[in-house]
Amino acid sequence: MNSAVMSVGPLGRLGQRLSPFTKGFFVLGVALCGVALFVPDAQWGLLSFVCGAVLLWVVLILRLLNARERRKRRIFHNTIATFVAHDAAPSFTTDADGKIDYENASAVSRFGSCAGKSMLTTVEGLFAAPAATLSRLQNHAHTKGAASEDVATRTGHMRLSVHLVGADSERYLWRLEDLTERGEHGVGGEAVSLPMLVLSAKGKLLFTNAALHRLIGHRPKSLDRIVTDLPLRNGDLHLLSGKSAPISARVAQYETPTGRHEVYFLPELTPQVGAWTDFDALPVALLKVSAGGVILESNRSARELLAMPADPRALNLGDVIEGLGRSVDEWAGDVAQGRMHKPEFVRASRPEKDTFLQISLTRVENEDGNVELVSVLTDATQLKALEAQFVQSQKMQAIGQLAGGVAHDFNNLLTAISGHCDLLLLRHDSSDPEYGDLVQIHQNANRAAALVGQLLAFSRKQTLKPEVINLRDTLSDLTHLLNRLVGEKISLAVSHDDDLRPIRVDKRQLEQVIMNLVVNARDAMPGGGEIAISSRNAVLNESLMKGRATVPAGDYVLISVSDQGTGIPKEQLQQIFEPFYTTKRTGEGTGLGLSTAYGIIKQTGGFIFVDSAVGVGTKFSIYLPTHAVSSEEVAKAAVTTPKRVVERGDGVVLLVEDEAPVRAFAARALKLRGYTVLEAECAEDALELLEDESLQVDLFLSDVIMPGMDGPTWVTQAREARPDVKVVFVSGYAEDHFSDQQARIPNSVFLQKPFSLSELTEVVQAQFED
Repeated sequence: MNSAVMSVGPLGRLGQRLSPFTKGFFVLGVALCGVALFVPDAQWGLLSFVCGAVLLWVVLILRLLNARERRKRRIFHNTIATFVAHDAAPSFTTDADGKIDYENASAVSRFGSCAGKSMLTTVEGLFAAPAATLSRLQNHAHTKGAASEDVATRTGHMRLSVHLVGADSERYLWRLEDLTERGEHGVGGEAVSLPMLVLSAKGKLLFTNAALHRLIGHRPKSLDRIVTDLPLRNGDLHLLSGKSAPISARVAQYETPTGRHEVYFLPELTPQVGAWTDFDALPVALLKVSAGGVILESNRSARELLAMPADPRALNLGDVIEGLGRSVDEWAGDVAQGRMHKPEFVRASRPEKDTFLQISLTRVENEDGNVELVSVLTDATQLKALEAQFVQSQKMQAIGQLAGGVAHDFNNLLTAISGHCDLLLLRHDSSDPEYGDLVQIHQNANRAAALVGQLLAFSRKQTLKPEVINLRDTLSDLTHLLNRLVGEKISLAVSHDDDLRPIRVDKRQLEQVIMNLVVNARDAMPGGGEIAISSRNAVLNESLMKGRATVPAGDYVLISVSDQGTGIPKEQLQQIFEPFYTTKRTGEGTGLGLSTAYGIIKQTGGFIFVDSAVGVGTKFSIYLPTHAVSSEEVAKAAVTTPKRVVERGDGVVLLVEDEAPVRAFAARALKLRGYTVLEAECAEDALELLEDESLQVDLFLSDVIMPGMDGPTWVTQAREARPDVKVVFVSGYAEDHFSDQQARIPNSVFLQKPFSLSELTEVVQAQFED
């Protein structure tokens, strides 16, 4: 008997360490092996022993697997502890079912030992709807690897984050970070004595504090159980569902950085309830004003926002705001008499920085029956800045559209003028008396074309040819020309970073920008001085707000052009980039230099700013994004390709152009080179000509913008029956204006108006040869 106990003892101890399910297998296996010893039939005895042995082997394997799992879990916990053991925020690890199997010291200190408990049980009562919140975060973490959400607690706010961890098993690391201590959410819910609640961005009730529970006598589950006259209106009186009767309270709302809304209820002031010092903890600016506009009370937020003294009761509302467009006292009187109730946008007059406000006045009666006004003020400075940016962008866009349209029409006229001048020059040599006049016409047409190009540059509708350049080399090559431009009285100082990053720009257009800025700087210093041009790398770790524009974070090359001239008055700074705006005398400038620079830089993807002080000088700053290439890839000096020798052609060209002078010039130019030209005034006429299947056409030469059907549309239709015909598009607009349409038309090229006779014939000949 003792021997049997001794032999079974180790197995008994093994059974005690097994799970109930595995222990059942173990007991059954031992029983079968024991029965085999007493079964008289040897065959049944053997079968019973084999079955028992198999069950015991299964138990052993499960035991080994369990030990292996525990070892992996121990290694996993040690790894996690390396990172979060000393974290000040409570941290937990859970399995997929939410069961906690690890907690750091901060978690034990705050929640006690939670090992084996569920995450839901641990945080229940800490914030609203914990089950839904935990499930939502775990699902997001399972899909995306991590998730976080800010929740309102009784004492403030908490950031609840979760990460999917574990290479072989689905485990989650939870972290509960108290945001109230960090000051990220303003006032904690229980830190103020005023009744308050927190709403989600969609208006769902997330939290109510104890002060609100005491006021209404119950713990509400939804907003409509608190406020009986929804929707909430900031600054207005609302009725709250009290224990025995409705409670009248004024609402003050504050939007947190995460988009949630903290709503504070200010019960109507009576000698027994509250004082204005109770409102100092509110993040909402509040004033109490008499019917005559005198400030009676204020809270701390209002005094800070309006830069008022600690006791502002000697001030009038009109002393602290301006820009209403009417008398502040008259406005306050109208509100006091119930004639007006809409909020107004004003400017705070006392702060050093421009501060714009949205202010609402609400009429109330005090316990003596006297009318007073309660004002809720909201900082609208950022909103006003965005509004100013939008208005300016709309203005510049409208001017740009006008400039682009004018440029398009002028390009058609200049094409006809310079083209017919080319035809006349073919029939005259330098000995003819009229030759000099024709040359003058041609040169002035080219000058007009350059002026139109500046209009297109401002409207950002010109055709750019970007390339990767080394700005240091480009400015060095340009310095010789700039020295001739500035004259002898002015010195030019040029400095660069040694390791300037490459940029991708239209080199010729960037040179035009620098030249325009240098010429303006020269004209601002009639008595002489120094113009400084510098370039350096600039890394913006966060967005840069300057004037009405915002430069995104990133890597840039910063080009500065500064002078010691007369400076630009502050009231003119907002207009200097508008076309035809100039402070120079008549005949000294077109007013297109800076607008051209603005358009080129914006079309390149950069930013241009100006800083100026009258009598001190002006500085222009250009931010151009860097191009991520190695130094070996930076473009070398362009290799000039030999000019194509135009030969007599042989083929049929269908010319479609709605401007008769341009069509006449192009037809004559092509006929002089030996081409057969078919003319059409519009797309519809061209398609009608092509209905004749026997008509042989080798090339379509078409304007892009025409009345009725445009160029790309009719060409697409025509190529369904004639897919091999090549195409040349011409337009007074830039190529970018229809580049997407052209990309869908194979064997097509673009020629910008105004074009000369030689340019037209070269492009057509190149299409025939390709």
